[in-house]
Amino acid sequence: MPLRMIVAEDAVLLREGLVGLLERFGHRVVAAVGDAPALVAAVRAELPELVVTDVRMPPSNGDDGLRAAVELRRAHPRLPVVVLSQYVDQSYAMRLLDSDRGRAVGYLLKERVGAVADFMAALERVAAGGTVVDPEVVQQLVRLRHDPLERLSAREREVLGLMAQGRSNANLAAELFISDAAVNKHIGNIFAKLDLPADADGHRRVLAVLRYLGA
Repeated sequence: MPLRMIVAEDAVLLREGLVGLLERFGHRVVAAVGDAPALVAAVRAELPELVVTDVRMPPSNGDDGLRAAVELRRAHPRLPVVVLSQYVDQSYAMRLLDSDRGRAVGYLLKERVGAVADFMAALERVAAGGTVVDPEVVQQLVRLRHDPLERLSAREREVLGLMAQGRSNANLAAELFISDAAVNKHIGNIFAKLDLPADADGHRRVLAVLRYLGA
């Protein structure tokens, strides 16, 4: 059944290629835009039956398209959205897939577009209220669901356990008979393996301890 669609992709050739592909299969592209604000405006104006959007788009050339998709799903819970990406962003993938209980949503890697029949079937499945998730995305999200402490070495677990007891770096060094530099290295490894962002530097020690206690 023909669908009214909006395509959001900042790369002109890929955007035009997607439009041509969709129209060749009988669908109507009511808007084709190149940035996240234009996507949001187009959805408000056209109320499409399906949105196909890239992850990385202007204005920041970061995850603007994916953030816009999450916002649109919040504002229009029943809006079918398929996100195309060259990589997996776990945090936003989870937010997108959690929206409206995962109904009418898809997260596909761009390489899947080349399998035209499968790609078109995936779009139609999402438009009908289904959920389509790229196999690679599934694998990464399953790994994310595992205990993050499994990534830590035995020594790093030991360091984190002492951190949970409120020990200072100097106390840690004395307790474990290692240098201050070694303590700092272990703590840095812990932050990295627990995916604690650098911009939360003042709170990473607390966040690491909370992860430890929660596990």
